[in-house]
Amino acid sequence: MRQRRIEDWSRGSSQLHRLHPTVKIAVILTFLIAVSTMRGAVSWFSAVACVLVLAGAMTAHVPLRAFFTRAAAVLPFALCFAILSLVSGEVNGAAMMVLKSYLSASAALLLVATTPMPRLIEGLELLRLPRFLLQVMQFLYRYLSVLMDEAEAMRIAAQSRAGNLLKPEFRRVAAIAGVLFARAWSRAEAVHRAMVARGFAGRLPANRSAAFRPLDAALAVLICAAIAGIRVALP
Repeated sequence: MRQRRIEDWSRGSSQLHRLHPTVKIAVILTFLIAVSTMRGAVSWFSAVACVLVLAGAMTAHVPLRAFFTRAAAVLPFALCFAILSLVSGEVNGAAMMVLKSYLSASAALLLVATTPMPRLIEGLELLRLPRFLLQVMQFLYRYLSVLMDEAEAMRIAAQSRAGNLLKPEFRRVAAIAGVLFARAWSRAEAVHRAMVARGFAGRLPANRSAAFRPLDAALAVLICAAIAGIRVALP
């Protein structure tokens, strides 16, 4: 499954994997801001941004073809708005929308592919993100695979009983969605009862696997300043 493939990538041992998660989060945020302020699809900075993403993927030793294919998952949504721009005669705006979306998705995927989710949550905690939001992210990460397994089991069961599902009926899809929701709700209640029985009082324990050193802060400032400087220097 795609989620498990990305988890395997995040357990690597490259230089990017060894960086403190807070450093990577700060760098990716700076890169996203720089990409969002690009003025033209054909520009020096757009070329530099593509090179930076490619260099990051190569440094992380992730399969390039699989990496950029998964980043393209955002393109259908971007193309919907790009088509509207094309209809209105804004060709450059349509190209910019597609390019910015793909670069942003690639940068976010690079962050997730080089940072295990517990360490990513740790970095976000150091940046003082709302604890409730972090708890939602933790629960979503921990039980998304369980929900996907439930959906896969239901899909196999439906195929074995109903034959070909290439042309699903609305009533059948609605029934499957309802059963999946009921099973997810039942699993959530069971998990909550187990957590309460183990002393859960509404807050998950904080992750503290690595200290944020002054060297990490200096590295984050240096890389972010370099990205910002390139963005200002290049049109």
